[in-house]
Amino acid sequence: MAKKVKLSEITDMFKGMDVTSLEGVTIEGDIEIDLSGLGGGFDPMLAALIGQESAVLAQHFSRLAGMFGYPVGIGVPAVAPATAPAISPALAAPKLKDLIPAKFDVANIAEWTTQIQEVPIGNTSADGGTRGKRVLLGGEKALPFYFDAPMPNRNQVTIDVFDMRIGLAKAVKENYDDVMDSPGEWAKKNVEKFNADMITIHLISTDPLIKDTPAKEAAKTVEEVLQAVDVPIAIGGSGNPQKDPEVLARAAEVAEGERCLLASASLNLDYAAIAEAALKYDHDVLSWTQLDMNSQKELNRKLMKQCNVPRDRIIMDPTTAALGYGLDYAYTNMERIRLAALMGDDELTFPMSSGTTNAWGARESWMVSSPLKEDSDWGPREYRGPIWEIVTGLSLAIAGNDLFMMMHPTSVAVLKQITQTLFGMIETEQVDIAKWIGAEV
Repeated sequence: MAKKVKLSEITDMFKGMDVTSLEGVTIEGDIEIDLSGLGGGFDPMLAALIGQESAVLAQHFSRLAGMFGYPVGIGVPAVAPATAPAISPALAAPKLKDLIPAKFDVANIAEWTTQIQEVPIGNTSADGGTRGKRVLLGGEKALPFYFDAPMPNRNQVTIDVFDMRIGLAKAVKENYDDVMDSPGEWAKKNVEKFNADMITIHLISTDPLIKDTPAKEAAKTVEEVLQAVDVPIAIGGSGNPQKDPEVLARAAEVAEGERCLLASASLNLDYAAIAEAALKYDHDVLSWTQLDMNSQKELNRKLMKQCNVPRDRIIMDPTTAALGYGLDYAYTNMERIRLAALMGDDELTFPMSSGTTNAWGARESWMVSSPLKEDSDWGPREYRGPIWEIVTGLSLAIAGNDLFMMMHPTSVAVLKQITQTLFGMIETEQVDIAKWIGAEV
């Protein structure tokens, strides 16, 4: 049976005996040095104590070597009690009063010379419409939330409504299951219960591969939503390049004078027809491209030069990719667009919109667990999905996004609370952003 023996105990065994050498003796095993109780981190006292332990160990080895017949020519001095070494005054920790005073200051960026175009959505009675309020996007002179360049308009959130019952993630569906058969009631719930700034009605049933709902019938759904709520609305099609221009043109007609956001014009669609409808019936155009700044410049240029769309009627959607590297790409693309605009690229000086609901397209946001057996636990999807949407939105808010198209009520509430706190105004409540470190969000 193994037994731990201290070196001091070995030397004590031979006290009083005239031992000149030991033969045939082998000492096996590990040597353990007990430094417990010395604390963690570098400390002068710790260094002194380690030195003392080493000196004591050296004494034991010296005695043991002598017993085994090995001459030790150099005597080992007695070990003095450990004391903390003297510390040079130059190395002493400075007192608080000796710290160099510093002042935090935000300087203007000389290269940021151009202001982002301000674009209104929604016409009130004063503007010839029936909306209860008008939403303003853009107007920035810097990246978001800069102290020296306050944002003139806060971020806005539009919550999705669909013209038919569709499959949604369970965490989303449980909030809307009672109204999914009525777009008007769905829109009303988003405004009255979930505090939506805007409503986006998606006319997805018009897709020939789904229901192929006629444009005339889809327009009635738009009228239903306009009557149900008085906030500004965005009107989206199904994404079908042949059907969408017809659907959006008819929807623009029934919503004449309300200044809705037609979503969307793209290089793959008949952007000219959508631009024509926007100008004829007093609406804005969502200029949609897919994660490419040069394509965004091209489309904006065509809308302005070929279609004569005024600058104050264009909002960009550079596409939101919401999974891992995709989100990083979307963030970088938006930030590059905003920086180029601030530095004078007049083909990019427009507010931006994000399809933040794309976060729910990632399987990590809605699946119960990972399909890979060796993967770690993903956690409850009831929390995971909304968090995915929140992180997507907040990331792009920092990049310069102005309008968020969202879905989960909790995601909407959290994103609005944080962005409005940074903006300095929660709805109508003033926030002192100078005290942001201790602020409760």
